[in-house]
Amino acid sequence: LPGLSAPDPLGAALMIVAGIAWAGYTLRASRFADPVAANAGHFLRASLPAALLYLLLGQLQASPAAIGYALASGALASGLGYALWYLVLPHLGRTLAASVQLLVPLLAALAGLIWLDESWSLRLVLSTLGILGGIALVIAGRPPSGEKSS
Repeated sequence: LPGLSAPDPLGAALMIVAGIAWAGYTLRASRFADPVAANAGHFLRASLPAALLYLLLGQLQASPAAIGYALASGALASGLGYALWYLVLPHLGRTLAASVQLLVPLLAALAGLIWLDESWSLRLVLSTLGILGGIALVIAGRPPSGEKSS
């Protein structure tokens, strides 16, 4: 029953750290000559310690199908998502890019509605309106194409 109690403080703190790390990673990776190749290298280097942890922590049990789904989700879905992100990032600018990233929770919620038969709620509708309204305000406040803001 989500929403009935306050979030776990440790979980909330970890999510904040993850958000800050994602912002830093996005800003740093956008400076690479080939951010898609750099990102692929980061995925590869991160997978090696993850595989070692999996092997060292014997209490973790996963079926071959679960491992396959995790690899497909991480390597394919995330990898393609990052590649697309770094292709469009130079055309968005930092402010719009930061705002567009707010669509991620909304897209996840919509995927839950479509594929997991989740149900709409007033909270979801209000959150959707808030996210889309905030992004609309950012887009409306941008200077016309070709002009630079001071």
